[in-house]
Amino acid sequence: MRIGKKTILLIEDRADDVDLTLRALEKNRIANEVFVCVDGLDALDFLFARGRYTERAELPELILLDLNLPRITGLEVLRQIRADERTRRIPVVVLTSSAEDQDILASYDLGANSFVQKPVDFSQFVQATHQLGMYWLVLNRTR
Repeated sequence: MRIGKKTILLIEDRADDVDLTLRALEKNRIANEVFVCVDGLDALDFLFARGRYTERAELPELILLDLNLPRITGLEVLRQIRADERTRRIPVVVLTSSAEDQDILASYDLGANSFVQKPVDFSQFVQATHQLGMYWLVLNRTR
């Protein structure tokens, strides 16, 4: 069992969006440890303690997942997360610029807990991040 702050895995390939997300979390005083993976393969290696992550001991409490990732798509990452007993119960919030119905439906079909389109305006993004943080890191119980 994890004691202390809940960790977040941010899976995002665009450096600007990583910085934006980290700034929004900081602005909302969400001080949880954030691990960043920049592509789908790196994220799966992190989650399943492979490659350079063989020493990783704990799984994140929340995954923020972009869909448009290099090497392995976000939808494939989600499929593999849900297919494995070790990771299937971790809340996954799809946080993407896509507003395509097919992406929304596919995300939920594969087991996403939430689908959030990234707001373009920073203040709206900060507000969305606040709501995500309050719900998934404070109110939601995973055990």
